[in-house]
Amino acid sequence: MDRKETYSRPQPAECLTCALDAGELLLAYGAEVSRVEDTIQRLEHVCGFEQVDVFTITSSIVATVRLPDGEALTQSRRIKARVTNLGKVAEINALSRRFCAGLLTLDEFRQAVQDVRDERPAPPWMELLLYMVISFSLSVFFGGTLADGVAASLSGMVLFAMIRMSATLQMNSLLQTAICSAVTALAVLLVGASIGVHPDKIMIGNIMLVIPGIQLTTSLRDMINGDTISGLLNLSEAILKAISVALGFALVLLAGGV
Repeated sequence: MDRKETYSRPQPAECLTCALDAGELLLAYGAEVSRVEDTIQRLEHVCGFEQVDVFTITSSIVATVRLPDGEALTQSRRIKARVTNLGKVAEINALSRRFCAGLLTLDEFRQAVQDVRDERPAPPWMELLLYMVISFSLSVFFGGTLADGVAASLSGMVLFAMIRMSATLQMNSLLQTAICSAVTALAVLLVGASIGVHPDKIMIGNIMLVIPGIQLTTSLRDMINGDTISGLLNLSEAILKAISVALGFALVLLAGGV
């Protein structure tokens, strides 16, 4: 069956909704703006629209397509929460390529995107284990002893619990970052309890988990690609989070007289 014939049957609104579903997930899981806009445009061109205009920033997507009769159709999406999950970005990219190659119908693509949205996250015990292993590894990598690594893994457990609790309470991201950073400064208590030797090596093993490095990289990439507004918004948020990290860290140290 001819691909154009296959994609001419769905209603225009359905095509636009489906494309925005994919774009929403890409943006919510950490994709750069240029990737989001390119994916939506490619999906809509395959659906038969000749003119597609997409405007994306870190918290919103607006897409307009022009119908054959000259009428314009616009939809928008508000992105309220963003996390970094490049695995899901890769899944959406793969589905989009298959759709554009004619290997999926619109209904199949819509269902596949919904399946990605509904995927269960990793179990909490696995995330906890990763926090402990990463904290241990970074502490030793930056010059700490094995005892420092063990202390960092223990404080990593507390950091993980604080991140889960703040997410459940739906705290502001800047406040969440400051509180989680403050928790890492409690490593001085572990040294006082003879668990670990160098508090700075223990702290750096934990603090690296809350530094917005990927977000900073994405913001710079957006600006290099010409998406200046989105890049500046992302950069501003990354800088504010970095300041929150330093503030939470410093307040605890000052309060403890360190």
